[in-house]
Amino acid sequence: MFATEASAQMYAERLTELAAYLGFDGWLINIEVKLDIRFIDNLKEFINHLTKTMHAAVPGSLVIWYDAITVKGDLRWQNKLNQYNKPFFDLCDGLFSNYTWMKKYPQESAAVAGERKYDVYMGIDVYGRNTFGGGQWNTNVALDILKKDDVSAAIFAPGWVYETKQPPNFLTAQNRWWGLVEESWGVLQSYPKQLPFYSDFDQGHGYQVSIEGLKVSSAPWNNISCQNFQPMLKYAIDQGLHTVINFEDEPYSGGNCVTIKGSLQQNEIFSEQLFNGGLSMDGGSLHVFYSVKADARSGLGLTLDLSHRNKENSSILIADDTEAFTRKEQHRKYGSYVKADKADPHIPAGQNWVIYKATIHPSTSFTLTGINVVSTIKTTGRFDPETDGEGSSEAGANRSLHYHASLGHISIRNTEKTEFPPAKSWVTEGENIAWSNSTDSSKLVSLKISWKLNNEQQASFMRYNVYVEKLTAGSNAKASRIFLGVASVQGFYVSDLQVPNEVSGLKFVIQPCGLDGSCQELGECPKFLLVPVDSAV
Repeated sequence: MFATEASAQMYAERLTELAAYLGFDGWLINIEVKLDIRFIDNLKEFINHLTKTMHAAVPGSLVIWYDAITVKGDLRWQNKLNQYNKPFFDLCDGLFSNYTWMKKYPQESAAVAGERKYDVYMGIDVYGRNTFGGGQWNTNVALDILKKDDVSAAIFAPGWVYETKQPPNFLTAQNRWWGLVEESWGVLQSYPKQLPFYSDFDQGHGYQVSIEGLKVSSAPWNNISCQNFQPMLKYAIDQGLHTVINFEDEPYSGGNCVTIKGSLQQNEIFSEQLFNGGLSMDGGSLHVFYSVKADARSGLGLTLDLSHRNKENSSILIADDTEAFTRKEQHRKYGSYVKADKADPHIPAGQNWVIYKATIHPSTSFTLTGINVVSTIKTTGRFDPETDGEGSSEAGANRSLHYHASLGHISIRNTEKTEFPPAKSWVTEGENIAWSNSTDSSKLVSLKISWKLNNEQQASFMRYNVYVEKLTAGSNAKASRIFLGVASVQGFYVSDLQVPNEVSGLKFVIQPCGLDGSCQELGECPKFLLVPVDSAV
C-alpha cells in the first residue's frame, strides 16, 4: 500500500470513491503496526492525497489521524499532539489522541496545535482502561478538563452502557450517561439550520418498523444509517410527567416515537424542548406537519420559539385544540396560537396516528430558535378512577390526571407538497443475480438492485424504502407487498429471498423519501421486475 507514492495515491482515491458512493462522513486512519521508516514519506502522501480528494468529493468530510505510529515508524502512542505525530496532523483534519493522557496533556496539545486546537480530539475510553478520570459513569471528569483546556474530545466505546447491561435498563442508563455529557459540555449544536427540517426521532434500531403510520415489519432491526435528528430530552426522575423515546408502542416512522406520559394537573401546561434551532427566515410561510397518537383527554401540540431582528422574542403554539391550552393560566406566555388541521380527514384503516398540518405567516424576518412539545389535559374526556393518578378524585384545577400522548414526527417546510419524479424517470437494474435451491417447493435468490435518474440529474432524497411483490401467473388476487429494508444510497442488496415455485415474477418497488420526510405514493414509484429461473410470466 505504501510501497510507492503512486500506490499510496491510488489507495487514497479508492477510499474516496468508496466514501462518496456509500455516504461516509470521512475516514479515521489508524495504523497500529510498526512501519519501516523508508515508507513514511509515502504514508504522508497517502494522508495528504486522501484528505484532498475527500474534501473535493465529499464536502464537509473529515480525515482524522489516530495517535499510534510516529514519524519514525515506531508504534508508540503519544497521548497528545507533539513533534512525533504533528507531521501527520498537518496533512489532515485532526488528531485522535490515545486514551491514556495525563492532566496537563490537553493544554500542551493545544499549544502545539495553535489555531487548530479544536482539531485535537483527546481520546476517552468509556470502558475506563487507563483513561483519564476512569471513564464509565465518570466520563464527564475527562470532559470537564477538555472543556476547560479548550480542545475537542473523541469518545470511544459509548456502547459500554449497552454491552455491560447497565441498570435499570438500557434506555434509562443511556439517557443518564449522555445526560452527564451534556452537563459537562452543554449543547454545542443547533438545528434546524435549513429547510426542510424533518425528524422522526429514529435512533437506527428497534423492534418494529413503521412507514407513514403503518407497520411494515415486526422484526427487530438495526440500521445506523436510519438515525435522525434526536430531541434534547432531559434525564429526569421523580417527575409527574416524563418525556421518553418509546420503542414499545407502534411508531409513526422508523423504530420509535416520543411519548409523554404520567400525571398532569388539570390546569397545567407541560413543555419540553425538543430542538434548539438556528434557522433564519426573511419572510414567507412555514408549513408545519406533525403526527400524534393520544388518548381522548391528552392534548398535545408544538410551540415554535422565534427571535426577531428587533431582538424581541415570541412563541407560537400550534395545536388541533388550541382552546385546551388557552383555558390554562400559563397560556399568556405564548404570543399567538395557530390551529392545526388534519392533513388527511380520512384516516386509513389500521392507522392510529393522526397527521396535522399548520401554516404560519410571520410578519417580519425571524430566527427559529426552538421547537418544543407541549401537553395539557383537555376538558373533554371522562374521568376514570382506575387510570387517573393520585388525588384525581379531588375537585378543582389542581387535580392530577393520567396523561398519555405520543409524537411521531415533525416536518417543517417552505413548500406544502413535495414533487417526486415519475417512475419512467428512473432506470433500475439488477446485478449479481444468483438463484439456488431451498426446498422442493421454493428457491432462494440474491441480487443487487440499483437505480438512478435517467437524465443524469443528481437525486436528492433522504432514503429509499424497498419492497417486493411476489407475482403469480393467472391469479386475480393482488400480490402482497413485503417490506425488505431501507437504503440511504441508490443501491440495495437482497440476500437469500425465498421464492415459492408458483411465483412467476418478482416486482421490486423502490420508494423515494424526500428531505422533508414525505414518501412517494407506492403506485408511482420506480420498479424492477425479475423473472425466476425456469419460470415464465
